[in-house]
Amino acid sequence: MALLAISDLHVGYASNRAALSLVPHHPADWLILAGDIGETIEHLELTLDALGPKFARLVWVPGNHELWTRRSEPGLAGVAKYQALVEACRRRNVLTPEDPYPLYVGRDRAVRVAPLFVLYDYSFAPSPMSPTEAVAWAVDQGVLCSDEAVLWPDPYTTRAAWCAARCEETERRLAEARALDAHPMVLINHFPLRREHVLVPQFPAFALWCGTERTRDWPARFGATEVVYGHLHMPGTKLEGGVRYHEVSLGYPGQWNARQGIDQRLRIITE
Repeated sequence: MALLAISDLHVGYASNRAALSLVPHHPADWLILAGDIGETIEHLELTLDALGPKFARLVWVPGNHELWTRRSEPGLAGVAKYQALVEACRRRNVLTPEDPYPLYVGRDRAVRVAPLFVLYDYSFAPSPMSPTEAVAWAVDQGVLCSDEAVLWPDPYTTRAAWCAARCEETERRLAEARALDAHPMVLINHFPLRREHVLVPQFPAFALWCGTERTRDWPARFGATEVVYGHLHMPGTKLEGGVRYHEVSLGYPGQWNARQGIDQRLRIITE
């Protein structure tokens, strides 16, 4: 049995969507879906319906793409869109950031699995800037994330304000979980928790839309041995300070080998 992870399935693309049916059964394994499954509730539902029967349990966190407001989903923006996604998961017994953090008991050890939903607040700018200044700086560098047009923070006034609220609530819950027992934690978030892990050489200004400095010390504060994230489409694992940081993206067509299948891209987090 194993705790596996993948992110950025982007099933809005037909080739990525078709690959779901080719994933073999993993009846004893848990699978983490670390965001950017697609852009609509239907994308999430079809993915959960395809993968749910093949795994012992699914764990989901949202990426920025899931939170986009599309014309096919009028009235679902910001928190309302997120809540609709959570409800789609709950109807399928899929764990979300709104649920208690479960204990995964593997062959080698037990870990507390903590799915998180933390956005970004533009604090990954190269120097202190307001969000408005940071976006203007990025535009001067030739970079503007689509989120600025399609990811709405309602009822919060800004994405940074929504991020602050999510950070406060998540810090409280992580502290409570850590106080209950000493099991090592697996922190799961779509966005990297640390600025130095945002490596996008072609578009360095894209870092603005990749996280918040508020999460930098969370692995140490909350006893994490593993951190799982995606978003960057640059899969790999690095060890720092006794913590393994796993970027588990699949990516867009052309960024992965469809002939190898998705199963070859599932990362083992712990066994």
